[in-house]
Amino acid sequence: MVAIPSDSTHRIDRRIYGQFAEHLGRCIYEGVWVGAGSDIPNKNGIRTDVVDALRHIKVPLVRWPGGCFADEYHWLKGVGDERQPMVNTHWGGVVESNEFGTHEYFELLNQLDAEAYINGNVGSGTVAEMHDWIEYMTLDSTAPMAELRKRHGREQPWKVEFFGVGNESWGCGGNMLPLHYANEYRKFQTYVRQYGDAPITKIACGANSDDFEWTDVLMARAAEHMDGLSLHYYTLPTGEWNGKGSAIDFDDYAWYETIRQTRRMEELLRRHGAIMDKYDPAKRVSLIVDEWGTWYDVEPGTNPGFLYQQNTVRDAVVAALNLNTFHRHGDRVRMTNIAQMVNVLQAMLLTDGGNLVKTPTYHVFDLYTDHQDAEFVATPVPAGTTPGALGTEGDFTVSRKDGALTISATNWGLGRELEADFELPGAATDLLRAQILTGARANSHNTFDRPEEVALHDLAVRIDGSRVRFTLPPHSVATVRVAHAE
Repeated sequence: MVAIPSDSTHRIDRRIYGQFAEHLGRCIYEGVWVGAGSDIPNKNGIRTDVVDALRHIKVPLVRWPGGCFADEYHWLKGVGDERQPMVNTHWGGVVESNEFGTHEYFELLNQLDAEAYINGNVGSGTVAEMHDWIEYMTLDSTAPMAELRKRHGREQPWKVEFFGVGNESWGCGGNMLPLHYANEYRKFQTYVRQYGDAPITKIACGANSDDFEWTDVLMARAAEHMDGLSLHYYTLPTGEWNGKGSAIDFDDYAWYETIRQTRRMEELLRRHGAIMDKYDPAKRVSLIVDEWGTWYDVEPGTNPGFLYQQNTVRDAVVAALNLNTFHRHGDRVRMTNIAQMVNVLQAMLLTDGGNLVKTPTYHVFDLYTDHQDAEFVATPVPAGTTPGALGTEGDFTVSRKDGALTISATNWGLGRELEADFELPGAATDLLRAQILTGARANSHNTFDRPEEVALHDLAVRIDGSRVRFTLPPHSVATVRVAHAE
């Protein structure tokens, strides 16, 4: 039995549930943007079904336009009536029309009621270009870029809450060494000006996976100029980029290797966090995991550069394990962005023409909505187990908000049920939510022919005074929300 204490340790920032939408494959075009003249229902060119689905899981912000695409994106080509096409050299070599640009992005945010996280171009851009984009978006005056925005139909400036200065500068964003990027970051961020009263949170490009030297150099050389430092880590079943494995056709070994690889996130956050603590003990600088999720071989017959993959119960469990981990490290981790929102990698949604499917990962984000901006409750676990462990093949997280406790738990094993047994700090007074996500098989997934193969179902919960118990079948994720006496 796990005894839940009455106190909490830190807030779980809602931005931990952030999304990522890159100009990659069918994420933007067909996934988000269909144009005002499309037969697919839309508002100002943006798919209504996609917006409705994302609003339901309370998407707090969207990172855009990349990814690797950000460091070849020149924003002036994507504003005004005369858009200038370009070749998307990173993702399939297709022609990017630039039909979806700055104005369309902010229209999406407006419909989602979400915040902006924009990635600027350091790799192939200039300081002046980045400076002009900030002015175009945020300045309320008669300066040249602000006047250009007005001529393009937007009188008032937008609010840019977060701005990333480059992306993967150690790789596709310029192949830089850490000291070189630290100097570039210091220069570029100087011209991410704050106009008016709304501050822009500046995010520096952080490490790839376990490159701890990168974090050390960036914190030593540029911490005082940043508000956040990013981290990228993808879960590959094989650990090999040249043969990552199938999204659907996998055996038990591949399942457990996927779980093992994704649980590395705990160590990465701990070790990068410890380096950051050396230079920033007050934890002013956030650790931003702005690319995470599963990465498999693309679906057979699809463009290799489009990174389209199916999404199974395995992905749902991976999502739950990562979200639990982010909660535990929420005193430093204040934003993450799963890759990606629609039709790419570990997507929330898949589309085909006018059809839409919600993935198992989407349903996990649905299960976890009550954790957004809640207080994290650190619970004691048996000696010798991992943080948040529930038995040897289980993991859970607990938060408190609005007078209720939310318990989310996952059984990542394939062989047996787990009995979840929690003791509340007071007698339970009302069961507010009890749902579970699982599938008939570990590789169960939703298709356009069978969109409800994996869906949320009611969960049987046994309550006796302050004791709450429920059963987790293999490969499952559940959430129980209960009010209790103080």
